Amino acid sequence: MNPVFPAAYSTLSSSALAALITEKYDIGAVQCTFLLRGVGDTYLVESSDKKFILRAYRSSHRNLEQIRMETSLLLALKKADVPVSYPIQDHSGEVIQALDAVEGTRHVVLFSYAPGGVVSKLSEEQLRELGTQMARLHRVSSTVELAGRRWNFDLETMFSRPLRTLEHAFREDPDGYQWMWQAARKAEEKLQQLDLAGFSSGYCHFDFLPKNFHFEGDSITFFDFDFMGYGWLVNDIMTFWQHLSLDVHFGRIKQEEAHDAYAVFLEAYRAIRPLSKQELAAVPYLSLGFWLFYMEFHTTHDQFYQFIQPGHLKLRTDLIRQLMERYWEAGATAP
Repeated sequence: MNPVFPAAYSTLSSSALAALITEKYDIGAVQCTFLLRGVGDTYLVESSDKKFILRAYRSSHRNLEQIRMETSLLLALKKADVPVSYPIQDHSGEVIQALDAVEGTRHVVLFSYAPGGVVSKLSEEQLRELGTQMARLHRVSSTVELAGRRWNFDLETMFSRPLRTLEHAFREDPDGYQWMWQAARKAEEKLQQLDLAGFSSGYCHFDFLPKNFHFEGDSITFFDFDFMGYGWLVNDIMTFWQHLSLDVHFGRIKQEEAHDAYAVFLEAYRAIRPLSKQELAAVPYLSLGFWLFYMEFHTTHDQFYQFIQPGHLKLRTDLIRQLMERYWEAGATAP
């Protein structure tokens, strides 16, 4: 008889992880501190002179093949001198560790630490750095070949499938669900009028909000590629546009400030990579797909169940409706 009762999810011991890292990596003795739960668990690892981040993936959300693709992309970006938090090799050259946890095999990866911190309101130099380095990242992610399969970002995965999945969650707000369907159809129609086949494609980060990059002065480091997938690269531009539009909506910045910030960011991006007018025209319509994609994910992860409860879902739907009504007529150049 198994003496340990089965678990769907466990929190790995910080002290045991510290011992494992000390044994397997050439960084000396370390301390390990649990930071937060997400798609996986995040720990701060500290040696005598350096900091690292450890991610413990949940097998129910990221399998070994998907983790290998993430680490492979990050190593390709590091090789190209794109500023990212990258996986650290152990003594044997491996970057993924397999642990026998209560719920089964858990995989962990030790990452370099992103120096600095989150900056919500970027200076002009920081906006240029963001645009430049995102373009450099896309120059790699549009050409790199990764072994394995992750998900695509397309009209099905960003619009139709999430709405089918979310139908039950909207059972107490049929009007809100109906509006979502109508908005999704409008977005798809607008997007299909564009030359989607001509859009630049590659591996997207799909979450370039300020919480996922640190600035140390004017130098940026990208991290948290957990949702990376293949699709139109303009999706990454859309996620930063989303940040600016939310700042305007909640009164953190003025409309004109957001417009100017977006222009500086785009100018820096275009100095490295081309970006068509049609791709930019797609941004406000792709933004609905951003919301729907993550709302669907919330139905699969116990930590985020509160986000799909009726009261919270209605608030989120109202927010999305206000954003879409404000920006779909204004266009992508006015976040």
